Amino acid sequence: MTAFFKKPKRYMPLRQREPKIDAPQGLMTKCPACKYMHYTKQLNENHKVCDCGYHFPLSADERIAMLVDSGSFEQFAGPNVLRNPLDFPEYEEKLAKDKERTGIEEAIVCGRATISGQPFVVCVMDARFRMGSMGAYVGEAIASAVRRATAERLPVVLFTASGGARMQEGMVSLMQMANTSIALKQHDEAGLLYIAYLTHPTTGGVSASFAMLGDLNVAEPGALIGFAGRRIIEQTIREKLPENFQTAEFLLEAGQLDAVVHREQMRTFLHNMITLHGGGVNRV
Repeated sequence: MTAFFKKPKRYMPLRQREPKIDAPQGLMTKCPACKYMHYTKQLNENHKVCDCGYHFPLSADERIAMLVDSGSFEQFAGPNVLRNPLDFPEYEEKLAKDKERTGIEEAIVCGRATISGQPFVVCVMDARFRMGSMGAYVGEAIASAVRRATAERLPVVLFTASGGARMQEGMVSLMQMANTSIALKQHDEAGLLYIAYLTHPTTGGVSASFAMLGDLNVAEPGALIGFAGRRIIEQTIREKLPENFQTAEFLLEAGQLDAVVHREQMRTFLHNMITLHGGGVNRV
């Protein structure tokens, strides 16, 4: 009887494993918006813009190469500032790792270049380095570049990509909001053009200072732009915010931006604006 009611053994059939395909690392890139898998080479040839319109982040070197005339970029030397003014633990080690990983000195690259023959000063923030956060180096690099542009009577184009002020530098970081704003005020009083070009993301103390002080404030499509985070604002005002809140398109509708410019039109747009405003001569 025991044998009669004994449950039969169940055996799992063995499945043949599919052969593992070793694809070269970096061959494909997935779009975080539409989930489409791109061949990385083709994506780069398309200025790192997906067919759905998503703009992938660019490094400072990629942005400059895409924008200026070939061979015209002359990088400015970095400012001489204290790299760890608050003696924050392990901060210098993190800076060294970011420098080695990205190949740049800090979260911004500034220099002089031409665009279709028009001279100008360009500064490009790089979010790969400490999320593009603004410390003493970044603030003084911008202020120094703007002062040089004022002395040489050149327009300034500044690309922002930042998480805001740098935590490890505390008040020294926040002081850069005033440092950069004063330099831009002097540039404006000299009758010279400043274009702020906001990319994803531009937040915190950067959005509250030089990112929104341009004679022209423009942004890439879909860029996140704002001071505080969405959740913090909703908890403060106790209201649900629109789905497109803090996007470039939302700010354009609200009148806080002058234009939203697709990356493919970036070079043409900036050349036209610099030419329209007289390039390196006095504005009327």
